[in-house]
Amino acid sequence: MADSERGELTVEQLAFETGMSVRNIRNHQSRGLLQPPEVRARTGYYGPQHVARLRLIQEMQAEGYNLKAIQRLIGEQGASADQFIEIRRAISAPAEGEAPEVLTADELQERVGSADPKLLAKAIKLGILVPVGDGRFEVPSPGVLRAAEEVIARGMSLEAALAAIERVNRNAHSVSKTFVRLFLEEVWAPFEAAGRPDDRWPEITESIERLRPLASETLLALFRQAMTEEVEEAFGKVLEQQSKTK
Repeated sequence: MADSERGELTVEQLAFETGMSVRNIRNHQSRGLLQPPEVRARTGYYGPQHVARLRLIQEMQAEGYNLKAIQRLIGEQGASADQFIEIRRAISAPAEGEAPEVLTADELQERVGSADPKLLAKAIKLGILVPVGDGRFEVPSPGVLRAAEEVIARGMSLEAALAAIERVNRNAHSVSKTFVRLFLEEVWAPFEAAGRPDDRWPEITESIERLRPLASETLLALFRQAMTEEVEEAFGKVLEQQSKTK
């Protein structure tokens, strides 16, 4: 078993494990962001909980949080840090779906029938494609690319398909913000106002884990209903106009 798993890292080893300086580790301890080590024979030993907490701090700093904000978020003396780590895992867990694909420029052109640099730049801006070097592109959501392929196969232009995806993407972000705001106002705010009671952390974590699937299920159900209504109305008018011309 590794020393870090047995809780037998010295402060120097902890610094090596996390890529952080001993000075910064001491600074985090003085701020109450890192729990004290277990002292044996006048030597302090650190374990996996210290490694996890330091990595959490590093992640939050990379996202732009300063130490004062981090201290406020994970609690005085790090009391809420372990729970916050679970929250972070729930937030950053990958959504269920297809595995990303990697395509060459030639494969991409073969599938969508165009290598127009402007349209390629548009697809990258929309997040449909992510350049990974060597003329290759990652497709984070292959389903979106397949939908574009089918649209093109039915006689529509790639430019029109990308414009439609851009509009849908804006609406998707708007819907996502609605659900996130709902969670923050109705779940997180009361929890925060109550002082973040320890016994409610599992409930909060579960709510975050369910947020994406719940939003997806609700959106899909409403979209199916709205799509049916829109198709019936639009093609009803088309058929009505045709009947009048006969």
